Amino acid sequence: MSQPESAIADAQAGGPSNGTPEPLAKLAARYGLRRAIARPSLLVYLRQLWERRHFVMTYATSRNVSKYSNSALGQLWQVLTPLLNAAIYFLMFGVILGASKGIDNYPAFLITGMFVFTYTQRSVSGGAKAISGNLSLIRALHFPRAALPLAYTIQEFQQLLISMGVLFALVLVTGEPITLLWLLIPVALALQTMFNVGASLVLARVGSTARDLNQLLPFIMRTWLYASGVFFSIEDRVVGPNGAGLPQWVADIMYFNPAAAYIELMRDLLMQTHPARPYIWAVCVFWAVFALLGGFWYFWRAEEKYGRG
Repeated sequence: MSQPESAIADAQAGGPSNGTPEPLAKLAARYGLRRAIARPSLLVYLRQLWERRHFVMTYATSRNVSKYSNSALGQLWQVLTPLLNAAIYFLMFGVILGASKGIDNYPAFLITGMFVFTYTQRSVSGGAKAISGNLSLIRALHFPRAALPLAYTIQEFQQLLISMGVLFALVLVTGEPITLLWLLIPVALALQTMFNVGASLVLARVGSTARDLNQLLPFIMRTWLYASGVFFSIEDRVVGPNGAGLPQWVADIMYFNPAAAYIELMRDLLMQTHPARPYIWAVCVFWAVFALLGGFWYFWRAEEKYGRG
């Protein structure tokens, strides 16, 4: 009898033929067997993910094409949505509630905040549904599951590239000049993308088991929006004489919020009228590295559990 046949016979009998029961784990180890979907090592997992890079890009692009295929305006909605939101916030907060007071070039300030926050919001929201929304694909094919939340972030990045062209035009129309700082915009977007990938990986794992997350996510995103200084100046509203009059450290903590940090960084680069904060680059680099490495490790730890149950 061959070794595989002997292993099968022993497993059916509950142990070796001498009648002594043996745990299945030890039986598998004795015959060199391992689980079919065992989690690979981190380096092997990274290599497998790189080998599927074409699948990731194709999947992201196809989702972009199909997302607006049934609407009359098509891809224009990816630009119109943040613009319409910005118009509503300009009316409600800038005009009615007076959030624009003390802010030079409030239209550029608001539009920049909306476009940057929308990129992170959509990436994280898509990542939360990357596993739970693709169970049939996960159960049918074998591939690194991190490819799904990564594809969702790439999908949003492809949309952002179109939105940034509109953002540049609007910022120029409002009177901001082109400066050498604009050369750093790709670096800022790369840091934000790194954070978005890490955050989407974390939410993908949480969303794979916590099915109520999709119900809570809109409230979480709305709270995050209000805490990120999208339509008001955190410094003025928290520390300033016309604001809450709180200590400076409260505003610094709010600027440590990753969404607020990336918004402030983009405003620093695009708007000459916006005062730069010396520590904002350090905050953005920290969140990019911490989220990407921590999120990837957190997601990889549960690789063999995705699609079960």
